[in-house]
Amino acid sequence: MPPAFADVTHTIIDFGQLDGWESDDHATALATFLNTCRDMEDVDWRNLCSFAEANPDPRQFFELFFRPVMIEDGQDAMFTGYFEPELDGDLTPSSRFKYPVYAMPKEAKAKNRWLSRRDILNTDVMKGRGLEIAYVDDPVELFFLQIQGSGRIRLPNGEFIRVGYRGANGHPYRSIGVELVRRGVYDAHQVSAEVIKNWVRRNPKSGRNLLNHNPSYVFFREVNQVPADKGPLGAMNRSVTDMRSIAVDPKFIPLGAPVWIEKKGEAPLNRLMVAQDTGSAIKGAQRADIFFGTGEEAGRAAGKLRDPGRMVVLMPIQRAYALLPEPLL
Repeated sequence: MPPAFADVTHTIIDFGQLDGWESDDHATALATFLNTCRDMEDVDWRNLCSFAEANPDPRQFFELFFRPVMIEDGQDAMFTGYFEPELDGDLTPSSRFKYPVYAMPKEAKAKNRWLSRRDILNTDVMKGRGLEIAYVDDPVELFFLQIQGSGRIRLPNGEFIRVGYRGANGHPYRSIGVELVRRGVYDAHQVSAEVIKNWVRRNPKSGRNLLNHNPSYVFFREVNQVPADKGPLGAMNRSVTDMRSIAVDPKFIPLGAPVWIEKKGEAPLNRLMVAQDTGSAIKGAQRADIFFGTGEEAGRAAGKLRDPGRMVVLMPIQRAYALLPEPLL
């Protein structure tokens, strides 16, 4: 169960307490912040965006107008990675390309919870309705496309179409990696996206049942306005940036806010990123998904990531102090 908001704590810390702050590339972080700050609704964020557009010294900009705030909900910090997959597909079905990428049906839009993944894939409910955006050649890659929420489909003529998250069927996300561990197939430290894919392909019947363990099903929309050299659209409807954008839980962290990352593990990472996306599995004040980029190499790197650490949100000064508890009289 998620913690009650009464259990959430906010602590203001100094920039000097951010490990590696002085050596980060603040200019790249500022450019990433500018990509979405114009779309933030609150006036204090928009004012800061105006200052940022005036080409200030990047590090001084963050230190002058923000305060680092630790937001904690009692859960341990966890960093994972995500990426934009590239799948092979076509706009028409064939013996190779036979797994449809679906647009969202009107019934799913109208209900908080619609049919499960198993029901969608094993009945004719989607057939003959013109909901197919494209067809791909690998149901396992399609499953992981749904987990990532966006991707590119490479057509036989070498062109690409990009698809983005449109909505879901309202069922909770269940990790098939956790399920493999529960069944005793792997230990937790052995599980990665590639390990899961290979197991499903080696065990077709059991693999299909494993995929159906996750009842959540994601529908897509075609995204035509994003050039091929830009990242996919995040939750703010702007392209996300490799290794500078993160997905967060917006119940705790405002979308568009700068967030300082201190990721531990085999490859420590201390970097200023920007909360520009969300994800169905990203829940909690200290939970983040780091965007690694597009394609197989990014996918391999993202799939291995499951590390502890901490993250600190940079909030406008007045907002930061407003989050502190009222002093006892």
